[in-house]
Amino acid sequence: MESRVLTGANIRGLALPLKPSARLTANCTFPAPKLTGRVSDGGNLIWGRQLRPAILLEASPATLASPLMKRESIPPCSATAEGSDSAGGAKVGFLEKYPALVTGFFFFMWYFLNVIFNILNKKIYNYFPYPYFVSVIHLFVGVIYCLISWTVGLPKRAPIDGNLLKLLIPVAVCHALGHVTSNVSFAAVAVSFTHTIKALEPFFNAAASQFILGQQIPLTLWLSLAPVVLGVSMASLTELSFNWLGFISAMISNISFTYRSIYSKKAMTDMDSTNLYAYISIIALIVCLPPAIIIEGPQLLKTGFNDAIAKVGLTKFITDLFWVGMFYHLYNQLATNTLERVAPLTHAVGNVLKRVFVIGFSILVFGNKISLQTGIGTSIAIAGVAMYSFIKAKMEEEKRQGKAA
Repeated sequence: MESRVLTGANIRGLALPLKPSARLTANCTFPAPKLTGRVSDGGNLIWGRQLRPAILLEASPATLASPLMKRESIPPCSATAEGSDSAGGAKVGFLEKYPALVTGFFFFMWYFLNVIFNILNKKIYNYFPYPYFVSVIHLFVGVIYCLISWTVGLPKRAPIDGNLLKLLIPVAVCHALGHVTSNVSFAAVAVSFTHTIKALEPFFNAAASQFILGQQIPLTLWLSLAPVVLGVSMASLTELSFNWLGFISAMISNISFTYRSIYSKKAMTDMDSTNLYAYISIIALIVCLPPAIIIEGPQLLKTGFNDAIAKVGLTKFITDLFWVGMFYHLYNQLATNTLERVAPLTHAVGNVLKRVFVIGFSILVFGNKISLQTGIGTSIAIAGVAMYSFIKAKMEEEKRQGKAA
């Protein structure tokens, strides 16, 4: 059927009265007219079945009474698909359309950058064994990256006040200590062995929660940690690259990151993770500078820099330090961003798999020889960490659902 617009015209020999109160008379019957606006003002009189009745806007009494009412028009029908801009809906972007693909990309980049960082980091220590200075470079490159990002507004810098700064300082100090001691261990022993020792971190987290924070840890969590302790002990006894400096440094790193977790809970804030990690990196850099200068400064100026440049050249030495710092910052940032996109259980499983990837690739790249007992011990420790992470994440999810209910 069709719609017609009448403005005082003759239709099939019938004259349209100019007064709205008048009635149409004709030899044939028409449906009741519908008045939109005033006819004398050029308003539209529409009748008949509409192809798109929802398109017509109903005029309110106040609108009809307004003498300044302009002529209303009927928008053309759209034949475009639902969700397009012309149909009036918001355009769905690629990131919103394929969230699982984007999350998978985050996991892939997290693993990739972590593996590359560990391999390049160890290669640097093979010709430049100065972990305190390299730790400073890691943080320094990350801070420069954050400052440039703030300058261009990606992201916009979040303001920080004195109260938040006081809360972040303990977090940053623990982060700095854990980072430096991890690098001391990386420089002293094989990468795979350091990561095997660092698998004990959940044990220290549970102990701190139980005996420092006073939180009751269920028996199932303690039992899941038994394979971790057993596996690390087996691996340590027969590790070919074992030395006490590497072992003790990795253990101090575990304790430092445990306290970082404790202080992080006290410093909960609405600031986004990118800005928060940037501020922590800046404070940690300030903390790491004095020991690097005091412990390694004289040796670096005497022989350290010259020996490294003589072995690999100035260009490679500088580019290696730059890229290892970039990889360190980006993989930590991606780990935080990934945690924001997935449930704690998914992130916990991903963290365990990341450690497996790092250990496996480091053995392949550096050709580290491991004994059968070390291999079995490492596997048991990783399995224990996976079990612990699964149980803990499940408990946290149930607790969160209980609070929501």
